[in-house]
Amino acid sequence: MRSRWMVRSFGAAILLASLAKAAPAQFSPGDWPFYRGDVEGTGYSALKQLNTTNVSRLTQSWSFTLSERGGLEVTPIAVHGVVYLPGLNKIYALDGATGQEIWHYDVPMAPTRSVAYWPGDKANPPRIIFTTFNRKVIALDAATGKIVPTFGNDGVVDLDVGYNGVPTIYKNFVFLGASVGELPVGPPGDTRALDAVTGKLLWTFHTVPQPGEVGHDTWLNDGWKGRSGTNVWGWYMTVDPKSNTLFMPIGGPSPNYYGGDRPGDDLFGNSIVAVDTATGKLKWYFQTIHHDLWDQDLPPGAALVDLKQKGKQVPALVVIGKTALMFILNRNTGKPVFGVEERPVAKGDVPGEWYSPTQPFPVKPPPLARMSYKPEDIVTADDTTPEHAKACQDLLEKNGGSLYNAGPFTGWLYHERGTPPKTTIQFPGGTGGANWGGAAIDPSDGYIFVQTHDMSLIGWIEEKKAGGNYGRGTEGSMQPYDRGSVEGPGPYFSFSVNMKDSSGHPLGNWPCQKPPWGKLYAINASTGDIAWQSVVGITEGLPPDKQNTGGGGSAGPIATAGGLVFIGATPDNRFRAIDSHTGKELWVTKLGKLANANPMTYRANNGKQYVAIVAADSVYVFALP
Repeated sequence: MRSRWMVRSFGAAILLASLAKAAPAQFSPGDWPFYRGDVEGTGYSALKQLNTTNVSRLTQSWSFTLSERGGLEVTPIAVHGVVYLPGLNKIYALDGATGQEIWHYDVPMAPTRSVAYWPGDKANPPRIIFTTFNRKVIALDAATGKIVPTFGNDGVVDLDVGYNGVPTIYKNFVFLGASVGELPVGPPGDTRALDAVTGKLLWTFHTVPQPGEVGHDTWLNDGWKGRSGTNVWGWYMTVDPKSNTLFMPIGGPSPNYYGGDRPGDDLFGNSIVAVDTATGKLKWYFQTIHHDLWDQDLPPGAALVDLKQKGKQVPALVVIGKTALMFILNRNTGKPVFGVEERPVAKGDVPGEWYSPTQPFPVKPPPLARMSYKPEDIVTADDTTPEHAKACQDLLEKNGGSLYNAGPFTGWLYHERGTPPKTTIQFPGGTGGANWGGAAIDPSDGYIFVQTHDMSLIGWIEEKKAGGNYGRGTEGSMQPYDRGSVEGPGPYFSFSVNMKDSSGHPLGNWPCQKPPWGKLYAINASTGDIAWQSVVGITEGLPPDKQNTGGGGSAGPIATAGGLVFIGATPDNRFRAIDSHTGKELWVTKLGKLANANPMTYRANNGKQYVAIVAADSVYVFALP
């Protein structure tokens, strides 16, 4: 694997030479050195050159094409005025003020989310560390883009199980999740720690507890044996530097919708797990779903916040996953700050399935997305258009004329092949609620910002056909009873329709429940109450007076000391700035491409604050004129 790096101009050469000197280990307030801004996962910047009084004058400063294929979900990082990010089979270092390339490194199977920055030590200069899709971890010199030969084997560590997220860097530790398929039996989803200097494996945490470990007794009938999934597949983890604690957001076990072969609560599935950063030793855990049958993972990392209660400061963290249930926990103990209730939930009727009789619900805040469905919730012509309403009614008839839902965590119904459809509808659907974008926190007022959207999932459980395609990584599998769609067993199928205009041009995929279809929320961390909520995103194919439907993707917001929340993610291809105190839209630009990525902000070496977001194939960077 060869490094190709190039200096693009005399000015860039001077910048590179200055970087080659010992860079300070401490980050400045103008840096964005982690995927979510800081190791605490707050998605917050202390910069305030951009603020509520001037953000309306924001204009594009530069852009840089990363890929010819599009579909990237990259969030850049920025340190000492240099922007680092991956593109198509390349890692780039760019001048933050101009977008001019400083160096690039050619690498097949490049990451599609971001890279990590290790600030170095007395003996080693700063490094860019990243994972690849062919199960490797690579370290580059941050100043030159050259491989670091002392890391691993000539700069490369080969992994048995890969990780498609961003390494989490803390001190000299490199924390990695695991990207495994969704077959029930397969590679373990264990979390690992490497040495940032040598690449040596330091510890492994078993996300499915082995015999003698805490949580092993929650896997009945040997359901733990060979179990896959149950992994940190999301793009980042977070650390509390005060207690040297790593917080791991662990997803659900495989397969997604059938658990008869894994009876029990299935720890550490769907749990936030706290471990010691140096040893990987368990400190505490909190499970957000018992025995997941809905693919309602915990994709985003926890966000850390200090809140006040009865005059005392409480060290807390915020956890929100696909359920759109936000759990605010004491980060030293894992105990809920506002209480959690175990509430009864409806069972399904799948033969051989094991159902948890209750699920945990936070007392505060309330659910931040739709969690149930009734027949009167279907969209009407008055809500959108007659064409949309008819298409949704037609889809309903195709599914047997009715959809079964018994509230949150509705159990899937069993459909015997050859009989009429028995279609279940789940809210939130396969993409959440909230997804991997995560929450952002403004520490000045303790507001938590999160975007959620209302997408559904419909289908049933049936016996698999030999060679059938049951979604990601399950082709040809014969595991009995997994979800199939109304069009035959297959991947996710939502209660929504693809709409076209009178000329046949596509207008997008429109949900079949009444709008709004997505919101941006601000939660007061100290009270657990909703401070404000705003419908963010429009549907342009609707009449002008009906376009304010909201909508969302999997990405999340960031917050700044200038009183701003920046958010892309909406399917209307726009990038917005929102007043963090009121939820009012202050600035919007149409990118023309889907920005389903987390934004970021930084200060360049010219002293200006920039805000950046990746849309499809390029990074777009904005600043004041």
